[in-house]
Amino acid sequence: MVQTDTNIGDQRASIRQLDDAAINRIAAGEVVERPASAVKELVENAIDAGATRITIDIADGGKTLIRVTDDGCGIPPEELPLALSRHATSKIDGSDLLDIHTFGFRGEALPSLGAVGRLSITSRAKGAEAAQIRVAGGRSEEVRPAALRAGTIVELRDLFFATPARLKFMRSDRAETQAINDTIKRLAMAEPAVGFTLRDVSGGGEGRVTFRADPMSGDLFDALHGRLAQVLGREFAENALRIDATRDGVRLFGYAALPTYSRGAAVAQYLFVNARPVRDKMLTGALRAAYFDFLSRDRHPAAALFVDCDPSLVDVNVHPAKSEVRFRDPGVVRGLIVSSLRHALAEAGHRASSTVAGATLGAMRSEQPTQSGAPRVYQMDRPSAGALRSSFAAQRPDPQPSSGFAELRDAFSGQMVEVNDPPAPADPATAEPVAEALPLGAARGQVHENYIIAQTADGMVIVDQHAAHERLVYEKLKRQMAETGVAAQALLIPEIVELSAGDCARLTEVAEALSQMGLTIEPFGGNAVAVRETPAILGEVNATAMIRDILDELDDQGSSQLVQAKVEAILSRVACHGSIRSGRRMRGEEMNALLREMEATPHSGQCNHGRPTYVELKLADIERLFGRS
Repeated sequence: MVQTDTNIGDQRASIRQLDDAAINRIAAGEVVERPASAVKELVENAIDAGATRITIDIADGGKTLIRVTDDGCGIPPEELPLALSRHATSKIDGSDLLDIHTFGFRGEALPSLGAVGRLSITSRAKGAEAAQIRVAGGRSEEVRPAALRAGTIVELRDLFFATPARLKFMRSDRAETQAINDTIKRLAMAEPAVGFTLRDVSGGGEGRVTFRADPMSGDLFDALHGRLAQVLGREFAENALRIDATRDGVRLFGYAALPTYSRGAAVAQYLFVNARPVRDKMLTGALRAAYFDFLSRDRHPAAALFVDCDPSLVDVNVHPAKSEVRFRDPGVVRGLIVSSLRHALAEAGHRASSTVAGATLGAMRSEQPTQSGAPRVYQMDRPSAGALRSSFAAQRPDPQPSSGFAELRDAFSGQMVEVNDPPAPADPATAEPVAEALPLGAARGQVHENYIIAQTADGMVIVDQHAAHERLVYEKLKRQMAETGVAAQALLIPEIVELSAGDCARLTEVAEALSQMGLTIEPFGGNAVAVRETPAILGEVNATAMIRDILDELDDQGSSQLVQAKVEAILSRVACHGSIRSGRRMRGEEMNALLREMEATPHSGQCNHGRPTYVELKLADIERLFGRS
């Protein structure tokens, strides 16, 4: 059966110029993907206008109403019609597209929104009268006077009413609201000095505030730390490490969480380039590589990192929504992220996240609420008169033996006994009070032949002896490997792997990095490579399968740690088998020696899979468990 191409006809279609309405609708399809995209463009305009407080009102997930109110510089009445024209902007003059210092610069957002919705702009610039302009479906009205003290109010109603087909692709109101919330949070992290308020006014009235972040003051890190606490929560702020490093004109700063404060998905990773929120594969790959040796593959780090560089070193004009960027030298940026994060994690030493203790205390607390919902009142909090008399009698020294309470004469009674013998002098080098003042304290005992109980100056520490020693042995093996290098095993007959031209070029670019891990490859003519050596610690390997897995990882993440992962997995297994086993009874000096080595070894706060090696409980928290506070 012969199929005909319906696109080919006898008559040639003539070339014609599209009208402005069609051009704006096409542009809107690229810039405004969903209500969250419209919110992003309008809020970025407010930030570029120098606003210090921005209020966003939405209804029905932004489908029926998006209103952005700011206290920025405003727009004069005579410039309002120009603001709705395509490629009209006050951000740049067009002379240098590589010198971008603002969020917006294309002049597409407002005309695109006016082409697919009902848009009104009310604004008042300093020294001018307030004015308003409206546009619906690409048709604009005349500028009219309005009442406004200062700033700008942009109101967008009935988004995509002019393109009903787009409405069919919208998600539920709840999903669209969540997307808007995420967009505002990212912009709030990028601008700690600006206040943000997001209200849901669905159904009319004042609505309810779903997100609020007041302006932060102080220096860069104080303001950023306070804003991250507002947006990501106090737990992240308490367990985040400060990052600040510079290399070759590129600065990296922000906060990255401890490995023990990890997430089950990559939902707490926020990356910014020159204060612009981005979703860049290279940056997320560098973040993953920095935590590569501390988290299992099903756990993801949490971080808010900012890359600052000269605008000429990065191209932000590669995506219609400006969500992707291209660096002139991506290797410098990637290396800066990996080295800075690894250095910060090493400086954290044995520190583990505070959420570990919180989870432990939560597991200990009773989960049986009272019927009234009031906090539980223990009997010890309100003893009866008889109980008080019995308690006082039990604690009062009684020199005369009696038939009752005979157990009070034992050594473990509740009697109060005066001890007048002076304590023996302690050696300052080995005294337990000195050990208790150390971070992990002095060992007091071992339970279930696996958990070490140590006493600190203000609490107690529970250590998993096997997980802790496994990490110590693993770090020692890694140091030895770094000093001597990865031993390579030469293949008697090199293995030839046929690849495509693109794969061969990508593999050649990373050949030097692979050789440092013991995998040596060389070009073999055409699009083939020869595998000459493989890491000796891996034993017999399928070189072809390994090469193709490396290429898949390069395509997916932009970098590959496959060989390193295999080598370090072997070291981890060696460390597991060479460490103190569960079930072994340890002497007091052995337990204390383990604690001291943990304090001196970086990354000892988590095992090789990112789980905590110890739990620290403060005395005040323990007393609350027993109702003593």
